[in-house]
Amino acid sequence: MPVIGIFSAVKDGYSGTIRTLMINAKVLIMANDRKEGESGPDFRITTGTNEIGVAWRRKRNGTEETYLRIKIDDPTLPHPIWGALVEGGGDGVARLLWRRDRKEEAQ
Repeated sequence: MPVIGIFSAVKDGYSGTIRTLMINAKVLIMANDRKEGESGPDFRITTGTNEIGVAWRRKRNGTEETYLRIKIDDPTLPHPIWGALVEGGGDGVARLLWRRDRKEEAQ
């Protein structure tokens, strides 16, 4: 899966950059202090003062390891970007991984 973002842990979330062919943005992923209900997002994603997405904390199947399931959207995008923010490698860096949805591949 391609890495489209690199993040570092900060108080209550992550700070980093998302880079694709169309996006080059400094982004904050911060704990959602307005979470409503069990299914509400655990994190809000912002660039500057604009909210561009949300994230939910998930557990990897069969392990206690967690990752963030991320959804980023913008009016210029034909579809939202779904990805996973994973920590690993012992370098203190979290990577935002992206994979095209199988439904989109079939079209």
